[in-house]
Parts: sequence; C-alpha cells; structure tokens
Amino acid sequence: MSEEIKKQRLEKIEELKAEGVDVYGRAFSKKEIALIKEGDVNVKTAGRIMAVRHHGGSSFLDIKDSTGKIQIYFKKNAVSEKELFIFKRLDIGDIIGIEGDVFRTKTGELTVLVRHLTLLSKALNPLPEKWHGLKDIEIRFRKRYLDLIMNDGVREVFNKRVKIIQYIREFLNNSGFIEVDTPMMHPIPGGAEAKPFITYHNTLEMNLYLRIAPELYLKRLLVGNFEKIYEINRSFRNEGISPLHNPEFTMLELYSAYGDCEEMMKITEKLITFLAQKINSSFILEYQGREIDLSPPWKRIRWVDAFSEAGITNWKDKEAVLKKAEEEGIELTDEDKGDVFEALDKIFKKKIQPQLINPTFIYEYPVEISPLAKASPDNPDMVERFELFIGGLEVANAYSELNDPLEQHRRFLEAVNKATGNKEKMVDEDYIEALEYGMPPAGGLGIGIDRLVMLLTDASSIREVIFFPLLRPRK
Repeated sequence: MSEEIKKQRLEKIEELKAEGVDVYGRAFSKKEIALIKEGDVNVKTAGRIMAVRHHGGSSFLDIKDSTGKIQIYFKKNAVSEKELFIFKRLDIGDIIGIEGDVFRTKTGELTVLVRHLTLLSKALNPLPEKWHGLKDIEIRFRKRYLDLIMNDGVREVFNKRVKIIQYIREFLNNSGFIEVDTPMMHPIPGGAEAKPFITYHNTLEMNLYLRIAPELYLKRLLVGNFEKIYEINRSFRNEGISPLHNPEFTMLELYSAYGDCEEMMKITEKLITFLAQKINSSFILEYQGREIDLSPPWKRIRWVDAFSEAGITNWKDKEAVLKKAEEEGIELTDEDKGDVFEALDKIFKKKIQPQLINPTFIYEYPVEISPLAKASPDNPDMVERFELFIGGLEVANAYSELNDPLEQHRRFLEAVNKATGNKEKMVDEDYIEALEYGMPPAGGLGIGIDRLVMLLTDASSIREVIFFPLLRPRK
C-alpha cells in the first residue's frame, strides 16, 4: 500500500515540476502564531500538514511546527490558479508555507484564511495512520523522526531534556563553575571500571579508546589551577544494553578544588531540586506509579548499614555473603563467587536499591571498589564516597578525590594485577605524573543526565530519553 502511495506522490511531483513548482522550496520567514492578533494581515507561518477536512469548495487543514498545531482555511477563490494547482496535489505529511488572515471559527478555534501558499517539501512516504496502535514499539526508536512528528508526548520529553541541560549550565555557571571540554579519544582507558570501545589512528599508528569517563583529564585541569570546572560529556562503554544502559550516554562531571565529598552532597541536592522546580514546579515527582519527594534534606545511609539492614552484618565474610545471595535467589557466576564485591553488588541491586525511592545518599564505601577516592580519616578501609539513588535508580556518584600520587599508583597497580580478563587495563602513568606536581584536595561528582531525565519525565527506559539509542540491526 505504501509503495502505491509513494508512486502516486512521485506522479504529483512530476506534475508540479512540469508547472515550474519547486517541490523542495527555499527559506521561508515565519511569524509566531502566539503573537498574532485577530485582524492582522500578512500573517506568515509554515508547518507539516497533519490532517485535511474538505467541505465543498473549501478545506480545513491542520499544520504543525515545533511550537504546536494551527488550523488553516483554504478557499479556492482566495488564491491564485497556480496555488490552487499546488493545493490539489498536497498530501498529509507535506510541509507548506502560508500567508493569510487570522480569524476564529464559530467554535472559537484560531484559524488562518490562506491568501498565499508555498510548497516547501513534498513527502514521498505517508505518515503512520494509527501510530499508537503499532505493535513493534522499536520502530519508534528506529525512526525517531516519525515518533517526534506523531507523538506530542515524546516531543515534550525531549524538550524537557534540552531544558534540563540548559538549566544545569545555568545553575553551575551561577555557582562559579566554568564549562570545559576534554578529549573523547584516550590513549589509555580510565576514569571508571568498564570495557572500552577501541579504534585505531592510522597516522599515529596507535590504538585509541573512546572515553569511559572524562575524570582523569578533568583532574589534570585541577593540577593546572582550574578550580571549579564541569563538563557535560558523551561517554562510551562497550557493555550490555538494558532499560538503564546505552553504549553511549551523557554525563555531567564537575570538580571543585579545596572541596570534598560533603560539598558534593550539598551541590547534588541543590542542583536536582533546582531542576525539579524549573521543570515540574514541584519537589514532588510521579515516577512509574510511585510518588517521590525531593524535599531536602535527603536521607543518608552508610554503605555498611544498608547491608546490615539487608541481613549482612559482616560484609567481609564471603561465605556468609554467598549464602545470603543463595537465600535471595540471586544467581552468581564463578567470577561473582570469587569476588565478594561482585556478590555484594548483586545483592545490593536486588535487595537494597529497589527500596531507595526518595532521594538517598549511600555513603562511605570500601576502598577496594573506590580506587580514585580518598580514604576516610577515621577508617582507612573506607573512603569518602557516596552514590545517590532516586526512584530505585542510581543517579550520581561522588567522592573526595585521592590526590596522593604514591597511593594512587599503588591502587592502579593493584587493579591491574587483579584484572584477569581485561587486556586494556593499565596504569595511566601520565596522570600519576600530573599528581606528582600537586593536585589540591577536591570534591568530584558525576551525574547520569539520561537517568535524571528519565526521573523528571517519568520515562521507564533510557531509550525514551535518548534521541537515537543504539539498536541491533534489523534483518
């Protein structure tokens, strides 16, 4: 059917071209419909035809642009013969420019009587007729442009995403931070635990890695006397895909020289409540059927206490941890059974994390799983670090930055020796050398922007908030 429609539209294009009509027009100056008053002349706007209703010798059309939809009224005696010729060959999906007079219909709907018509782009393919009835939901992600045309709710989500990023910049700029940018291709993968994407530079004859995180480069800037910095960055991890994970994603990372983990908690709380007020005008969110109260101050729970409440009183007792995992029906691989932290992580994700609905800082983590964080002065086995959970989602990670080059080098070596299957794991000697010149004590924070957008727009999947998520090729 669609091929037949396309054939018909190609025939219309040939007819239009034969009459000298440019079917893919030029620039067109618009006026904002919201500013138009009744009785104005020379009203100009443009948009995509979404609906057509014929009434004898006249027609009503709905056209839609980025600001919304408006009705236009077309009478054959109000336009030229050539414009009438064009009108008769229009289809739903075509983009047109119109000029005319504003009036209200008997039902009070704002409408434009068309005096002049310009064809700006002829659509060859028909728009979906029953978009919400599509059984294959992945087509919405594969053809996001159609999703945005047909679904106003989707467009609103992405408008909010754009605004969230704008407001993040507004908040940080007004707080004395400056925005910087760092490399996306790294000679050594680092800054987080993840498998990297590998590429190759022909001229330099060397492997490069798409960045897992910008952390180590941003902290080099701390060494270079940049004190309050942030980057809204695209990062890449060559790992699984899930409702919470996409191979490329957007992060906010910020660093504050002479600060610490406590300062990062305060900034995180202020930033997210600021965004909630800006986007939703409230501290109360509805997320996947649950009400979330973002009102500060936010709850704080020590990492060990969270496990204690889940029935693990001694997290260092590997046998007890493995037994608890078995009791909870958690499947563990041989690697999980060999590393108590892998087992603990799976228990946390199943038993603890889903209960963290209102904002909760889980803080003071073991040093073994926090190689870039500064140890607690009261307990050298733990570090000054927190992770923030909202609505059962991990949203942020932060810590007091380790600035001791000798200790950092020791931890890097320990991680390399421990990594059995990760060939890319190596020590970033250049970063260690930078620390040897002296990095001030600092607090660092990373926030997953995609997950934050999910929360603020009540989206169940990361694919709903990324314009073009990565999908497996269709056969």
